[in-house]
Amino acid sequence: MRRPERAVAMITLALLNVFLVTAALAVVKLTPDRSLALRPPTVADRLVVPAGAPALAPDEAAAPLPSAGALATRLAGPMQGAGLGENLTGVVIDAMTGRSLYSSNAEQPAVPASTTKLVTAVAALASVGPDRRLTTSVVQSNRGVILVGGGDPTLTVVSPKNAYPKYASLADLATQTAAALKAARTTHVTVDYDTSAYQGSTMAPGWKQLYFSPEGDVAPVSALELNAGRTVPGAQYTPRVQDPPLAAAQRFAQMLTSRGVTAHVGVRTTAAKGAHRLGAVQSPPVSVLVEQLLTHSDDDIAEAMARQVAMNLHRPPTFAGGAAATREVLTKLGVGGGIEIFDGSGLSHNNRITPSALAKVLALAASPAHPELHTVLSGMPVAGFSGTLDDRFDMGTASAGRGVVRAKTGTLDGVNTLAGVVEDADGRLLAFAFMANRVQSPAAAISALDTLAGTLAGCGCR
Repeated sequence: MRRPERAVAMITLALLNVFLVTAALAVVKLTPDRSLALRPPTVADRLVVPAGAPALAPDEAAAPLPSAGALATRLAGPMQGAGLGENLTGVVIDAMTGRSLYSSNAEQPAVPASTTKLVTAVAALASVGPDRRLTTSVVQSNRGVILVGGGDPTLTVVSPKNAYPKYASLADLATQTAAALKAARTTHVTVDYDTSAYQGSTMAPGWKQLYFSPEGDVAPVSALELNAGRTVPGAQYTPRVQDPPLAAAQRFAQMLTSRGVTAHVGVRTTAAKGAHRLGAVQSPPVSVLVEQLLTHSDDDIAEAMARQVAMNLHRPPTFAGGAAATREVLTKLGVGGGIEIFDGSGLSHNNRITPSALAKVLALAASPAHPELHTVLSGMPVAGFSGTLDDRFDMGTASAGRGVVRAKTGTLDGVNTLAGVVEDADGRLLAFAFMANRVQSPAAAISALDTLAGTLAGCGCR
């Protein structure tokens, strides 16, 4: 999806860090020991909120709990919003205590669309860890070299010097490999390629072929892909190549040739255990990848994270293995109920998650007891400012949510969802999920969902 310039990215990150510390300290202050904190304040925490963004409450722990009755009254009208259809469900809970404040069929499973990425992100951060990096390498073989995929969906041709985040570069890998081959006086090689890190189908149950092309939502899932298999690198929606590993190997062979080592593409194979490594490049940390997948609703990164969860739990690195591993992690965290998934991105129409489950996952991510999950908060788009919410929350009641609502969007045919966190008018942190599965008008449904979240932001419901 879109990659912001470094300056914009850093400003947005600063805003999110301020919110994150405020929310976390609110929960911490409920404990007997008020000296607890997530981490020491950073310079970014003290940066000014961008112009136009509402200020964050200074002491959320002292903020009153909203009245469930008053909240229900305020939400009654927006819940009947035009375009949402007859199957709208929703929930609002207090993020600090988990207490339900509003519920409308909150235990009813619904198609979550891309809000599925919230459960994938939490599972990845909790099991794989925020610091893990994914490695793409080249090893020696008796035929020449083998390009070994490690599941990095952000591997790019060239990563600009001042880019943020700094992605792994195939050009860097080719330079390392060519230097090693020349040092060994090797000037001709065959480039085979290894995708054995992933297994099974490249397409999840409930996916449509048009996701690959012409829509270009996602690439056929593979452990080796370059520019996420896009035919136009950097473009948000462009057709994906049918065989991403082959395309990556072809480009790598060209790069070796341009660096003085004549190369041609061989076959798909599996590298021998312990094969001599000639070069390697690594992705940004999982924490950064999670931020990218949430901010820009990146389907390729989401599927990679699900596979990493599967491998970390020693399950098959398949769609089924990733789904099972994700549920296992969430169950151990106490938030596994109400979740049935078949992929990591939410593209599958077979997925079912309850609003209650999404809200509980979000409250868990905001808890100071799980600092490893806080990237979920910093990664969610900010209403009116970043990611998939940058052009929303600009009219009527919804505008109260600008700069205050942090939420993940979800969109499929007939489906619009929104799940996130928001500080109400009194400064209380709320977690919410609203899910419409029989949408009559997508544009009207999106506006109605924004109005619901904006209502929470503007509510001093006592």
